[in-house]
Amino acid sequence: MPPKRAISPDPPHPPSAIYRSTAISDRSSRFIAIYSPSLTAQQLQSRPELSDATHRITASRVPSSQRSLTPSQQPLYTTTHSDDGEKYAGKALAAVLSDLNVEGSVVVARWYGGIMLGPVRFDHIKNCAREAISKYLNSSEQQVLRAKKARTVVNHDDEKRKGDLIRVLPERDRSISVLRGLLAEKQSAMEPSSPKGEKPVSPAK
Repeated sequence: MPPKRAISPDPPHPPSAIYRSTAISDRSSRFIAIYSPSLTAQQLQSRPELSDATHRITASRVPSSQRSLTPSQQPLYTTTHSDDGEKYAGKALAAVLSDLNVEGSVVVARWYGGIMLGPVRFDHIKNCAREAISKYLNSSEQQVLRAKKARTVVNHDDEKRKGDLIRVLPERDRSISVLRGLLAEKQSAMEPSSPKGEKPVSPAK
């Protein structure tokens, strides 16, 4: 009996791209953001380089399973966030994702330096997140995704126009038939007729 053929292993999945901001330092505190269009917030939060951070604030924005009632409306998204001890910071991160209109997850890590920063810490958190996401928006990966979405929109528009024509053409055909009938009646009414009791005069032989 011939030996069984070894099953080829599945090809490795390409590593998910991760985009990092430069660090912001302020009075011994340090902030850095990591963004990914495909990884979850928990996957980003558990990365080894963030393990010793005081806070690991997260936010995610993914397409919703719900659908809008009309195709013309903007797609719906589900947004989640976690403060991880930095009150209101998760909501601020979620707002950045919505403002930049991107899908994916972002985490901002803060290493607390012992000095309270006050409200300016929220500026650092948002600015880090914007920088990481902007690197993605300017990347070739995002340009390819935009091209795919553009093609999808064009195909959707073509299908919509085709459906509209299928609905409209039968109505146009009926309207043309009615117009032709009216025109035939009008032409018949305009034709001269011989007076009653008279016979047409035969040409001289």
